[in-house]
Amino acid sequence: MTLGTTDFEDAMGEALRLAGEAAEAGEVPVGAVVLAADGNVIGRGRNRREVGGDPLAHAEVEAMRGAASSLARPNAHKGWNLADCTLVVTLEPCPMCAGAALQAHVGRIVFGSWDAKLGACGSVWDIPRDPHIGAKPEVFGGVREPECTRLLTGFFASRR
Repeated sequence: MTLGTTDFEDAMGEALRLAGEAAEAGEVPVGAVVLAADGNVIGRGRNRREVGGDPLAHAEVEAMRGAASSLARPNAHKGWNLADCTLVVTLEPCPMCAGAALQAHVGRIVFGSWDAKLGACGSVWDIPRDPHIGAKPEVFGGVREPECTRLLTGFFASRR
């Protein structure tokens, strides 16, 4: 089966909802979900850097932590491996989040808006497809891009 960007529109809708919650809390509006192989959401996250005073509290990291927790079995240490999962996020992952996705062995990264400043999945850098890295997740950008971009630009315009 060949997947395309339309296969992830519903999941991006949930990520957009989470991004809206982040904006309401005064955070940069980025939301993320992790889908299991069957398409069910097993992890959710939104930016919480300001609220938690945690520079690592990006939406992607929160969603991957949630997914790993939901996959963990008692007395087993396999929850961290997200190889059969898809990370869906409203903004192209930064270098930290792209690296975290690789460390978690995420099988697919899907995002909405491209990030011309810190994007690390094809715009500024392309960490998932770096030839020096063993894992090679599929990457799809531009899913519901206008909505994702509008949320971000509206947030930053209101702060200027």
